[in-house]
Amino acid sequence: MVTPRIGNPVKEKLASGGTALGLGLRLMRSAEIARIARATGHDFLFIDVQHGLYDLATIGHIAQAAAALGVAPVARLRSVRDPDVQALLDNGVTGIVFPDIGSAAEARAAVEAVRFAPLGRRSVTGGYPHFDYAAVPPAEALPAVEASTLLVCMIETRAGVEAIEAIAAVPGIDVIHVGMNDLLTDMGMPGRYEDAGFQVALDRVFAACHAHGRHVGCGGQRDPAAQAAMIRRGARFLTTQTDLGLLLAGAGAWTRGIAAALAPEG
Repeated sequence: MVTPRIGNPVKEKLASGGTALGLGLRLMRSAEIARIARATGHDFLFIDVQHGLYDLATIGHIAQAAAALGVAPVARLRSVRDPDVQALLDNGVTGIVFPDIGSAAEARAAVEAVRFAPLGRRSVTGGYPHFDYAAVPPAEALPAVEASTLLVCMIETRAGVEAIEAIAAVPGIDVIHVGMNDLLTDMGMPGRYEDAGFQVALDRVFAACHAHGRHVGCGGQRDPAAQAAMIRRGARFLTTQTDLGLLLAGAGAWTRGIAAALAPEG
């Protein structure tokens, strides 16, 4: 039997120096969203378990459809202690995002949950969906699954920024992702993206990631021009907008268009 080739479009794009764009999911519960993501130029789905109401079966169905279409299914969990990491990884999810990492110890716990030994403590199973459930010898399967699994640690507090050098030094992390709104709120200045103190914090994150070979990600500022500026700055993993945000924006623009068309001239 020939072992099927597996990969992760986000990891491949990052390795080639490109920028991976993700569509955030809060509302969608059906696999069609994977086709919409692909059609709109997104590289991954950012399934928001932290703030959404998703069950494991729903995530698994979306994840397997996305992976088959060449869109990476990435799940943001509740914390580094979330008990569902193993089940999600064994059933189609190819990327895990841990929110609010504030220390090197928490970063190491993230690695332990996601990576196989010797780097981590992820349990081994058989019949991975990556190989269409075919029986693949562990010596072949595990390195391939490991290489295709994305690990993202989020920095969302001042404590995380203060520990960024130690966090970025932990082996096994692919992306350090700045949760801009939570970080600004923790700094006591919600929404003030241009604040000089916040920009200094971002510079520190970028510098630590570059020093340790980690990719920088960011999310929260839902403005295309601002996102382009972060890409020019060196960010390579970005969430563009959520399904909720896009639905509200599109529906609102439509009704406003009707109102404008009905308005009296003059």
